[in-house]
Amino acid sequence: MSSEHDPSMASAAGHVDPASIDNTSTTHYSLSRAVNARRSEYTRPHSIRIKIGTWNVASCPGTDKDLASWFVDGDGLEPRLGAGLAHLNLSEDSIVANENGFERSREPSHLQGAEGAEGGQDSRDPLANQPEIQGEPTVRVVGGDKIGLYVLGLQEIVNLSHVHQSLYSDPSTVAKWQDALEAALPRGYTLVACQQLVGLLLLIYASPEVAATISNESTVSVGTGLLGYMGNKGAVVSRLVLGETTRLVFANTHLASGHDQTSLDRRCWDYNKILTNTKFAPVNHSGVLEDEGDKIGDEDFCFFFGDLNFRLDGLPGQDIRHLLTLHARGEYGASGGGTSEFEEEGVIVLHNNDDGDSDGTSTPSMISRETSFDQPDSDESSEGLPDPDDFIPDPSNDPASLQATLDSLLPHDQLRKAMKGNKAFCEGWREGPITFLPTYKYDVGTVGLFDSSEKKRAPSWCDRILYRTRKDIQHYKKKHEDTLQAKNKDAEMQKLGIDKVADDESVLFDYDPTTDSSGENLAANNTSYEYDEYDEEGDNHDVERVVTSDGFVDEISLDLYTSHQRVMSSDHKPLVALFTLKYDAVVPELKARVHSEVARELDRVENEGRPAITIVIEGRDSTTTDGSGGVDFGSVGFMGRKTCSLTIANTGRVQALLSFVEKPDGEVDSKKPMWLQATFEPPFENNESSGGTALKDGISLEPGETASALIEMEIREIKQLRALNEDRGQLEDVLVLRVLDGRDHFIPVRATWRPSCFGRSLEELIRIPKGGIAAMVQQNPTMGSIPYSLDVQTSSPTELFKLIEAIESLTDRVLADENMIEDVKVPREEAGWPFDQTTWQTYTDDDFATLQKNIIDALENDRPIMEALKADVPSIKRLEIVSSLLLVFLESMPDGIVSAPLWARIEQTLPQLTSAKIPAEAEEVKTGILDILSTAPYYNISFVFLTSMLARMASELLPLNKEEIETINTRRPGALGRRSLSFRRAQGSMVDEVAIQRRLAWERRAAEVFGVALCRASPSTNARDTKTVEDKMRAVVEVFMRRD
Repeated sequence: MSSEHDPSMASAAGHVDPASIDNTSTTHYSLSRAVNARRSEYTRPHSIRIKIGTWNVASCPGTDKDLASWFVDGDGLEPRLGAGLAHLNLSEDSIVANENGFERSREPSHLQGAEGAEGGQDSRDPLANQPEIQGEPTVRVVGGDKIGLYVLGLQEIVNLSHVHQSLYSDPSTVAKWQDALEAALPRGYTLVACQQLVGLLLLIYASPEVAATISNESTVSVGTGLLGYMGNKGAVVSRLVLGETTRLVFANTHLASGHDQTSLDRRCWDYNKILTNTKFAPVNHSGVLEDEGDKIGDEDFCFFFGDLNFRLDGLPGQDIRHLLTLHARGEYGASGGGTSEFEEEGVIVLHNNDDGDSDGTSTPSMISRETSFDQPDSDESSEGLPDPDDFIPDPSNDPASLQATLDSLLPHDQLRKAMKGNKAFCEGWREGPITFLPTYKYDVGTVGLFDSSEKKRAPSWCDRILYRTRKDIQHYKKKHEDTLQAKNKDAEMQKLGIDKVADDESVLFDYDPTTDSSGENLAANNTSYEYDEYDEEGDNHDVERVVTSDGFVDEISLDLYTSHQRVMSSDHKPLVALFTLKYDAVVPELKARVHSEVARELDRVENEGRPAITIVIEGRDSTTTDGSGGVDFGSVGFMGRKTCSLTIANTGRVQALLSFVEKPDGEVDSKKPMWLQATFEPPFENNESSGGTALKDGISLEPGETASALIEMEIREIKQLRALNEDRGQLEDVLVLRVLDGRDHFIPVRATWRPSCFGRSLEELIRIPKGGIAAMVQQNPTMGSIPYSLDVQTSSPTELFKLIEAIESLTDRVLADENMIEDVKVPREEAGWPFDQTTWQTYTDDDFATLQKNIIDALENDRPIMEALKADVPSIKRLEIVSSLLLVFLESMPDGIVSAPLWARIEQTLPQLTSAKIPAEAEEVKTGILDILSTAPYYNISFVFLTSMLARMASELLPLNKEEIETINTRRPGALGRRSLSFRRAQGSMVDEVAIQRRLAWERRAAEVFGVALCRASPSTNARDTKTVEDKMRAVVEVFMRRD
């Protein structure tokens, strides 16, 4: 294995040449970058074996007891049913013989006698009546401590037909399989990853030597089942970094079942969703996080395995079963006498491992059922050459062989067709040669006996192990790009016309065959050559050199790909693949030495004289070290908080006192904007003796010390929101970082505003089309105010309707949870909840603002609000979040729901707003308000929506009986009763005064909150006048909250 480092890939992977490192920076960030640039000095070649196993256990009992025998010990192979077991690459030590000689391995004890005749053999087993071959060796896949990484993918560990098991995970099920595997593994193997998704379970174990080199493990689940996201189908995908250099991805999958075209299309959809929705945590390189998390396709090696459920098309299932059963019985092509071709020509590969040598270099031998030509008792001379006829021919060339039959079935495999048709697994995926019987569907407890139930399902290779390298996907992307370019070229030529094609000299003279990969990528409809691209005849076993994302050259080879036919406890047969991976791994001692050298070099360079600092801006590889490169937050929306970290290092030889200050007087907008804030992050030690200021105002740094500053931006101010929506504002400013006795550092800050539905008038909102304001922005990125000349799309703002609908739904959910969950308590004692901010219980939660932003994004993209809230968020919290956004939405509307002109008419026409004492007067006020609002229909509809919602919430949160409602309606609206709140229901009375007072208090407080949010009036500088107007606004809302 070569340990060379590809320099062309280093820059692409983010490596920096040591000479380009800014030695004046002593931050942890620059130190790590400098160390990473010298990675080739502290990496050395390593080699491991990776064993991947997949098995659909079909929730059958006893399958966990078979796990050790086939996955770790390697038992359960049937050479007569695996054409490839006799044609292995002998140098790879892929299988070893049973240490007890040539005795056939017994079935697992828990299967002996099950469903069978006397003696423990199943009468339906096609191999049960086969004569034993004296001297036949039992073979098994290499296992034990010779494997560096065990990767096991199980499917259907629970019964997916049971609804409860399909929706909830039982920890005991995972523990059962984990215990079974750990009991079989050699001592010291470490669990690297373990995750369940309903019936899927992924387990990864590493040897002690390999486990110490694994880092950045990240495992995610992607459900593709019911409704497109439930976990009865999907994948569990794990990413890990080996030796700090090589990224591996393992995906245990279970795709949609079924034989029809709809099921096939769904499998392809499942596959593409898994690729799209899988995103891992960012990789951490010695404390430096990558900007984004990996996706499938970013790794160096990926292994995709599981029950992919692809079937055989175009052949009668009965014919397939009959044909393969004949092979299983040894009767296919037999000339008579019951002697099978396997008995006459079978060859078993045997490796000599008795000497205890585990390095894989021992010389293998070939055991044949024919008389050996070098045995002492042979009639042949020991010095004579063997007869050429003694060698076993390639079984693919024998039409009567099992391999020839398998080769005739594989062109009907749906997976291979999907690859050729570019529907799924076409992005460079490969598979080892299939030399074994289909893995599905068998009668449980049998070998080689396919489904004999009423359904009689056709045998299929449902269980698969695919893999690809970074080189494979790069090659696919290159071919795909070349194909697109060729199509574009064809389109250009057709536009020119056939008579003008010859005028295009580039067509005749610019062709370069060295850059043309079209010969490697024939058209999708040319199946005569594309089938060979899948390469069941090709070099799947050859060692392949791959340049990793970090620029190192790794090697991988597939040593074995086969099924364990003699594992009989499920209707699927287990499948294994054995890989050898050679890679460069970090040597900790060498890395520590390089780290020390880099640190000393950075510390050596110091700036003598006045204070000097270096500023590193998060996410920027700018060559500037003074912050002048600036911070670009990109696209930002309303209430979307964004942050950026600055790492500041004192690279001088004296103490540096730092602080953020306002721009010099005389400059335009010298004051710091409300949307931008810069602070130093704790913890830091201020040097009071040198005049250090408070933590948020300044900080002192000794030479060599580093500090972090956080720049935050968030648009919450309504005034600025409206200005940005109208394209009258900009998100640009300059931060000034002052160094006492040094020079000021100017850090430009900029962002791009993403127009929002918040802060717009009702007349604008009703003109937003389907798809939300995001669709309008996509058509017109520079849009400002929405023109009133556009057609009206809705009678009331869609965003307002969605918020009201969500609040009503969540109110029902909260009340239901209170009845069903002991810990849920509705705060009825808090007047105005959930609209009064002082009553909120979850406002201080860390994710409150994040969930608010998610709802805003849903409104702006015309998506349902409930999809933006995770199901695990408590219902009370969800209700408070949506209620808070409804108030923000109303307050941000420039004209409100009751505009200033409408409000002026209400004040003029109904001076008795706050003095209505009897129901008749209140009803007169309601009628007058509705008459005035009816002159503006869109405002009227929105007003009715809101007040109806408030009335409904009042009756649901604080219900009253008929007598109490009659009592409350006889009182003056908006006035609390004079009775004490401690008054209790009189004996025999149906009126609870406490309930009435609580209801009146809630209505009053809710009306106070919504009055100022809905109504707009001319501003007043007089506090008393302002209070009077607010009382009237409250009365307008409160009078509509009374229900008969």
